Amino acid sequence: MNEEQQSGNDEPVYSRHVLDFLTVANEYCLSLEKSQQYTRNELFSFLQKIAPMIYLKAVLLPDTESSDEEATEHFVTEEEWETMFNELYRKFGENDSFSYVDLRENSHHDPIKASLAECFTDVYQDLRDFILLYQKPRKAHKENAVRECRKLFENRFGYRLLIAQAAIHNILYVSTDNIYEF
Repeated sequence: MNEEQQSGNDEPVYSRHVLDFLTVANEYCLSLEKSQQYTRNELFSFLQKIAPMIYLKAVLLPDTESSDEEATEHFVTEEEWETMFNELYRKFGENDSFSYVDLRENSHHDPIKASLAECFTDVYQDLRDFILLYQKPRKAHKENAVRECRKLFENRFGYRLLIAQAAIHNILYVSTDNIYEF
């Protein structure tokens, strides 16, 4: 017996996994929206903890079919994205920039410059759009919210969470006096 049958709800969009993801996504978005209230270290500590939770909860999102393809909307505007990015960029300061090797590119092994503010703002946009669409009253909105979020996780924000998590780990724990050879 699967979890939906045990809970008495056969609808994937109302499953425990979706509701758990919704809770974590909401916590992430609300915290970033008030990021100016946190110190840089408090924000890094929060992101260090919530990024893996978002990743895990997104992995567990069910595959969903849509009963109405037209019931999809995006809510975060370019101006809202830019405001969030600028706030995070100011907060992260000199720690915003990091380099990574994009393992998805087989022919590309040179480090790529990236921005924590950009990574976390992109994740914010995807999660905020998910939350707002999921809150719409029609079941088709919820189906599309889950389906779109799962697709964005697989193709975009999942990887951003991983590379940003590595950068935060380096900021919090790795110093030039504490480098181990592997």
